[in-house]
Amino acid sequence: MHNKTSNKTLPQSQLLEGLQYRDLEGMMKPTIHVDEFSSKMGDDEDIIVISFFVRDKQAAKDLVAWFEKGYDFVLDADRSPGEIKPNRYLVYVEIRRRSSAAHHVNTLLNDLNTLTEFSLDDWVMHYEGRSQPWSEQAFEAAVPLTPDAYRRTHEGDLNEMRVAAGLPVKPIHRPTAAVKAMQAMAGII
Repeated sequence: MHNKTSNKTLPQSQLLEGLQYRDLEGMMKPTIHVDEFSSKMGDDEDIIVISFFVRDKQAAKDLVAWFEKGYDFVLDADRSPGEIKPNRYLVYVEIRRRSSAAHHVNTLLNDLNTLTEFSLDDWVMHYEGRSQPWSEQAFEAAVPLTPDAYRRTHEGDLNEMRVAAGLPVKPIHRPTAAVKAMQAMAGII
């Protein structure tokens, strides 16, 4: 590009958008945190929130865009509004709490190999205060993969506290029409 009033060439800057091969090398920690944060898209019983530490604000922003544009199973991705620690940000990814969730997370981690120095074997999963090496099987064994499983895991403890406090208990299971019919015939409801 030339300025019409002089023959000097103006500096050209190349505009690169998105992430390229190994752009996040040295920028991430190979740990995924599962369900440490509440979903902003819906109820926690319906959505799994996974999060990653990223060491740069722009890298975190680019990773959010990469997740949102690259995967139809990602409901939402976002970056922490501020630093968690100096120059450390969180990237959140929300996916449906379904039996396919472990496979979806495995796909994300496997694909992160193109952006980071980490292979699948390098990743660690942190869930409910415990860390373990990543595997689809470990995820499936630890994380509730259906809304009912989530309610059974989390509402049971809350119901005990509700009883102790004299508050009404919330049903853990949503009975189907067939179950309601059987309860009616048995005189339970």
